[in-house]
Amino acid sequence: MSPRIQETTRLLPYLTDEQQGLILAIVENFLPDDIATPADLAAIKQAREEYARGEFFTMEDVLALDNE
Repeated sequence: MSPRIQETTRLLPYLTDEQQGLILAIVENFLPDDIATPADLAAIKQAREEYARGEFFTMEDVLALDNE
């Protein structure tokens, strides 16, 4: 953990609930919405490998299934 995060964490309990909420809102706005978990990364890797082997469905295949 970086020194800044350690210091911020140490000071958070001294802030009012309103101030803590503001800090949380600021931090959330700087975080990307698409943080990939290890499970996400593993699934992406598997999907890319399957695609490289030609194991995929075309859009036409999917639409044909919907019409059955």
